[in-house]
Amino acid sequence: MTGFATRQVHARSAGRDDAGRATGAPDAAPSARVVPRATPVYLTAGFEFEEWEQAAGHFGAGEGFAYTRTGNPTTAAVEQRIAALEGGSDALFLASGQAAVTVALLGLVQAGQRVLAASSIYEGTRGLLLENLPRLGIEADFVDDAADPAAWERAIRPETRVLFLESIPNARNDLPDLAAVADVAHAHGLVLVVDNTLATPYLLRPVEHGADVVVHSASKFLAGHGSVLGGVVVDSGTFDARASGALYPHLVAPSRTGGPSVADRHGGNARLAYLRETVAPRFGPTPSPLNAFLVGQGIETLSLRVARQSAAALEVARWLAFRPEVASVDYSGLDSSPSHALAKRYLPDGQGSVFTFTLHGGAPAARALVEAVQVFTHMTHIGDVRSLVLHPASTSHVLRTPAERAAAGIHPGTLRLSVGIEDLPDLIADLDRGLASARAAAEADAGTPADAGTSTTRKETP
Repeated sequence: MTGFATRQVHARSAGRDDAGRATGAPDAAPSARVVPRATPVYLTAGFEFEEWEQAAGHFGAGEGFAYTRTGNPTTAAVEQRIAALEGGSDALFLASGQAAVTVALLGLVQAGQRVLAASSIYEGTRGLLLENLPRLGIEADFVDDAADPAAWERAIRPETRVLFLESIPNARNDLPDLAAVADVAHAHGLVLVVDNTLATPYLLRPVEHGADVVVHSASKFLAGHGSVLGGVVVDSGTFDARASGALYPHLVAPSRTGGPSVADRHGGNARLAYLRETVAPRFGPTPSPLNAFLVGQGIETLSLRVARQSAAALEVARWLAFRPEVASVDYSGLDSSPSHALAKRYLPDGQGSVFTFTLHGGAPAARALVEAVQVFTHMTHIGDVRSLVLHPASTSHVLRTPAERAAAGIHPGTLRLSVGIEDLPDLIADLDRGLASARAAAEADAGTPADAGTSTTRKETP
């Protein structure tokens, strides 16, 4: 197999054709036909059928392209690339990361069934599980310690159909033990879905550790430039109709017209095929081909960006851990992190570039830092080439109770960083400026020097 950087530029997944790359009349001489090196953008709602049989073949067997809501050559090319990088059998590109999570889950659970998730997942996904899916009769349970397989085992109910977690939780950085959780899921015949947005396939490929389905917000690191939205579902291709058919009968039952089941037609790819044929086109989170193209462009430099961002994030985290204004740093790359052993096992090439740290001075100090920095951008996004900062307690986690926020490691003085590709000295200088403002704000609020206390962070060796 070729290396990751080579695959991110050249790879196509087996069994699917990058349709439409050649241009020119179908009967033109080879010298008159043009094959573009970059993926073309097929910005069209539909595709013309050249003959009667072609239309029948599409609607009968799913051959070719007819309407962008059900497939597009530009989108298909990006799907192939992502599937190859994740080590999956196939992928489905959607309009956003939240659409990817929703479509993946709706392809596996139905009314009366349950999703078992790690409690430290992204707040938007948590809201989906607590507020939206229950209206469809789908309930959720949560596991506080995602690294403890026994906790997952205890929480499984007869109605559970999916185990869901993030490879690097946003934003606590409390890593799960992927292989152990996969073993628990498979012992019950259940599907493990992993959100791999923060790790990216460059740092971690969950399929290699037993994940059945992988989802991404492609708006983040895969795109990298913060310009477009997109999401993707990748399937491992390991669906076993004989072993799992009773738990997922919609995949093995005959079609509504009495025809072959999804599993009969697609074998191990039944889960992804069901999403592509039945869930995504009917709920309609169709991505723009232009957005797919731009995500594909970003993927070609994924390894370069993620390696640089992860290395810089580690240095920033180490620097913050020594600052007297900082109470704690939650980053799995630090020796002091409870997740450091798992990070060495699952993330040897880098621990990602999104993490939180907490200031002694609480919310006034956090506000002062955010308003003082100039290189870090204050916005709700991650995975950008630009470094970003956000105050979770007043933004992404504002709907949680104070007790829920504290349990999730989100305190009044907690800030989330997403480290970009800027020069490290500039990032450090910017945070130094911010910490000076934070210290002054904390002193003014408390009437005493903000660094009078002792940091709760165990200091790292340089």
